[in-house]
Amino acid sequence: MSKLLLGCIADDFTGATDLANNLVRAGMRVVQAMGIPAEPLDTDVDAVVVALKSRTAPVKEAVMQSLAALQWLQAQGAQQIYFKYCSTFDSTAQGNIGPVTEALMAALGSDFTIATPAFPDNQRTVFKGHLFVGDVLLNESGMQNHPLTPMTDANLVRVLQAQCERPVGLIEYKVVAQGEAAIRERIAQLRAQGVGVAVVDAVSNDDLMRLGPALKGMALVTAGSGVAIGLPANFNIAPSGKASALPPASGWQAVVSGSCSLATNRQVLAFIQSGRPAFAIDAMQVAAGVDVARQALDWATPLLSQGPVLIYSTAEAKAVKAVQGQLGVEEAGAMLERTLAAIARRLVELGVRQLVLAGGETSGACVQALNITQMKIGPQIDPGVPWCHAQSAAASPQGLHLTLKSGNFGTDDFFSKAFTRLA
Repeated sequence: MSKLLLGCIADDFTGATDLANNLVRAGMRVVQAMGIPAEPLDTDVDAVVVALKSRTAPVKEAVMQSLAALQWLQAQGAQQIYFKYCSTFDSTAQGNIGPVTEALMAALGSDFTIATPAFPDNQRTVFKGHLFVGDVLLNESGMQNHPLTPMTDANLVRVLQAQCERPVGLIEYKVVAQGEAAIRERIAQLRAQGVGVAVVDAVSNDDLMRLGPALKGMALVTAGSGVAIGLPANFNIAPSGKASALPPASGWQAVVSGSCSLATNRQVLAFIQSGRPAFAIDAMQVAAGVDVARQALDWATPLLSQGPVLIYSTAEAKAVKAVQGQLGVEEAGAMLERTLAAIARRLVELGVRQLVLAGGETSGACVQALNITQMKIGPQIDPGVPWCHAQSAAASPQGLHLTLKSGNFGTDDFFSKAFTRLA
C-alpha cells in the first residue's frame, strides 16, 4: 500500500465531508474517518480526512483530539497535514482555530503556516484580510447570531491574533494575483519578521489555484475546504470521475435537520412549500420530558414509503435564543442533538437508506449514533456537499448513502435536489 499523501484533520463532521468532496473532485481517492481510527489504514487511498467533533469543544480537549489525530496520520506516512475549519471561521476569542493551529505547528516543528477560509464556490471570499459571505461582511451575514460561535468581526487577522501567541500577518490579494513566486517571496518576508501564521486573501478559484503550488512542501496547511482544490496537483494528481463512484442507491429517504443557519431555514421552508411532509421538533417539549422522538417516528413511519420526509429542529435566531435562555446554551444544544441522533438511528432501522443530515453538530451526533466509522466520498450535490456511502449495523448489510450538510451550504431546494442527484 502506498504512503498517504495528505492527512487531514477537520473540526466537525460536515466540514470534513466538505473538504473530502473538494479533494475527490480534484482526483484524489479519499476516505473520511469518523473520529480517530483505532487501527492502521488498510485501504489504498491518497488522502484521509479525520473528522473530529472539536469545533465547539473546550480548547484543551480540541487540542488533545487534534494532536491525537495528527499522531495517527503521521503513523500512516502522511506527507502533508491539513487542518480544516469552517468557511465562516467559526470560533470564539479563546479558540479553537488558533490554539489547535499552534499546537499542530509545535508538534510538526513548523514555524509558519497559512490560514484562509476562502471558498468562492460557496460565496466565501477574503479581501484585505476581511471575510465576506456573498456581498456582505461576515458579521452582517447572520453569523453574528450563531448560537454557539457568534462571529461579530470580519477581520480575520484580528480574530486569529486574539487566539494566537505567534504574530499573525496577511498575504494580500495583490501578491496572490502574481502567483507562486510572489506568494513564496511574501512568505519568506513574513517569516523573517517573525510572523507565524498568515491570513491569505482569495476572491476566486483562480486565487486558490495560484496559492496551491506555493504550499507544496509546507508541513501544515490550515484553511476551509477551498484551498483543497489546488493541492492534489502538487502530488501529480488530476481530476477523475472514478474517484467519486459509489454503490447504487436504494431504500427510503429522509432528512434530519438541526442547523439554525439562514440557509437551512430557507431549505426547510422550501421543502415544506413543495408540499412534502415535515415534522417540527419542539425543544421545550423535549425539555419537559415528552418523548418527542417517538412522536416524530410514529408520524414518519407510514409516510416513508411515499417519498422523502423531513424532521427538523431548525428555527430562527430569536426562537433559538429563547430556548437557550430557559435551558442554557450547552444543554439546549446537547438535548436536541441527542433527540435527533435517536431519530436518525431509528429511521435507518426502519429502512431509510438515503439520509440527509443538516448541521455540523447534528451530523456528528447522528453519525456517532449510527456507529459509522468511515465513509467513501461520492458525487457532489452542491459545492462542499457530496453524497457518501457508509456501513452501519443499523443498515446491514448493504450500508447507506448519506450526506452531511454544513448549515450554511446548499441552495434553497437542496433537500429535494439531493435525492434527485443520487437517483
